[in-house]
Amino acid sequence: MSAPATPNSENLYARAREVMPGGNTRTTVYRKPHQIYAWRGDGCRITDVDCHVRIDALGNFTSLIHGYGNRQILEAATRQLEAGTCFGMPTESEIRLSEILCDRLPSVEQLRYTNSGTEAVMNAIKAARAYTGRPKIAKCEGAYHGTYDPAETSQDATPATWGDIDRPGSVPTAKGTPQGVLDDVVVIPFNNTPVAEAILRASGNSLAAVLVDVMPNRAGLVPAKPEYLAMLRRVTRELGALLILDEVITFRLGYNGAQGRFDIDPDFTTLGKIIGGGFAIGAIGGRAEVMSVFDPSKGPPAVPHGGTFSANPMSMSAGIAALEELTPAAFEKLEALGDRFDQGIGACFARHGIKGQVAGLGSLRRVHLTDAPLSDYRSTFAADGAARVSALAKALFDEGVIIAGNGLMAFSTAMEDADIDEIVRAFDRALLPFAS
Repeated sequence: MSAPATPNSENLYARAREVMPGGNTRTTVYRKPHQIYAWRGDGCRITDVDCHVRIDALGNFTSLIHGYGNRQILEAATRQLEAGTCFGMPTESEIRLSEILCDRLPSVEQLRYTNSGTEAVMNAIKAARAYTGRPKIAKCEGAYHGTYDPAETSQDATPATWGDIDRPGSVPTAKGTPQGVLDDVVVIPFNNTPVAEAILRASGNSLAAVLVDVMPNRAGLVPAKPEYLAMLRRVTRELGALLILDEVITFRLGYNGAQGRFDIDPDFTTLGKIIGGGFAIGAIGGRAEVMSVFDPSKGPPAVPHGGTFSANPMSMSAGIAALEELTPAAFEKLEALGDRFDQGIGACFARHGIKGQVAGLGSLRRVHLTDAPLSDYRSTFAADGAARVSALAKALFDEGVIIAGNGLMAFSTAMEDADIDEIVRAFDRALLPFAS
């Protein structure tokens, strides 16, 4: 299928280039020869400014678990919009959202809000350093945790820069990252239990925290091995370091988040995306003891934290509605949609003789055009033809389905079996050029 005509998007992009670098303000949505501009969303579909309709199988990069136009979220947001969008005062809505999250996450007793997952991770790192009095953090190679300098270290490492597997290098993502920042980041391989443990123990008393995502997208969306997570929890306790679990994306894996599904008990949990009901949000939560570094009630806190729009009532109110809609039954539906996609895409691979596989769990999936075993960032990097997956994503876009350029997908409660079947049919057509 040839790309549909998009003259209105082309004209908007020409305007954008005059006022934004490259005509873009989100690198993740940049497209050539020009960007495609959204007009409106309805259910699980987006209509662009040229009136082309596509199934959104990404949900603004996993944040829209209920799709577009959910009635309960719209009503909650409208009520708050009429009452006031933001105040230089707290509101009851932040208490209610916190109560819901604390109820669902046994490891979380208290929370503070930010405006993005990046900010949540940033404050978790600062809090861990303040609580332990130590400078270094450890993170998994290839894992994405936002755009804070320490958190983004080695998220895009290459064979030319990543070093030996038993001593991965701290590789900057943004040019100009200070060497001092890199020196305080310990990089460990994902899912390699003995090597990661040895690296952590070598850091000894200088380690403030280990930052981990149990199913990191940039590292392949491969789930963590139980023994790997158990090691991280055991070793951090033995070293006196804290364990930060990044659930900005993976909270959508179940009613009790990824930590409930993987049976892990972190010190800090970072959240974002789906807990805002489509509005900007982030949160850091943990035990009252470790969260006390933010407490201003007894004088200046160890970690001062404000933010003009932190805990704004629009995000809080929409988030409450979104979580109230995320019932156990909703998660069962999402699980079934993911399973249905797996079966359908598996049949497509077999029909076309394509070596492919799907990683992920629940409502999160990532398509790989390889049958090689995947366990971590390096195995994914070596096996994946990134250019081929990107080409597949572009072909799917022309076929009427939106996925990420690396093959990531996120299903929503707005979808039904028929939508998954339509997605699979689009894959069937888009995969033809990749057939053996």
